[in-house]
Amino acid sequence: MIKFDEFDLSKNADGLLPVVVQDATTLKVLMVAYMNREAYEKTVETGKATFYSRSRNSLWTKGETSGNFIYVESMYPDCDNDTLLLMGKPVGPACHRNTTSCFDTPEHEGFIRKLQKVVENRHKEMPEGSYTTLLFNKGVKKMAQKVGEEAVETVIEAIAGNKERYVYEVCDLLYHTFVLNEHFGVTLEDLEKELLDRHS
Repeated sequence: MIKFDEFDLSKNADGLLPVVVQDATTLKVLMVAYMNREAYEKTVETGKATFYSRSRNSLWTKGETSGNFIYVESMYPDCDNDTLLLMGKPVGPACHRNTTSCFDTPEHEGFIRKLQKVVENRHKEMPEGSYTTLLFNKGVKKMAQKVGEEAVETVIEAIAGNKERYVYEVCDLLYHTFVLNEHFGVTLEDLEKELLDRHS
């Protein structure tokens, strides 16, 4: 873990460290804030994103009044060591406007990764009445069969040239593939790595 003294803040007149906050699951950029030494050290100590408010001249832990904390997953300094990327797990909206992000990027941005997390959580919790739970209870043969069925339906709509139905069936295919992936412990990150290896 990098120490606060290792950051180069010579270009920043106020001596504060700019922090870009990103959702570790969806990769959506949530907000930008600032840290001083105390805020940085408190973040490292507690695992909750804590910043320095320039308007109030005081520390503030994100979510201390709203309950919408951001739990730190990882932190990366940039190449010049003067900005920090904080990747975290947000609990609720990150913005005071009650929106997911302080930036008005599309709301669906990153949802495919969120869906992967939902499937993972269903597998852990196995809630009654959940279709995903049903698939896990039926086993790998049923999961694989559903992937095959959805693949065929996707092909049918592709040949028919029906874009709306094609999108619908592709989404069914992706969901059932996520369930099968979860059975094998395969993640989007694993697929990205394989694709990158092939690309290289």
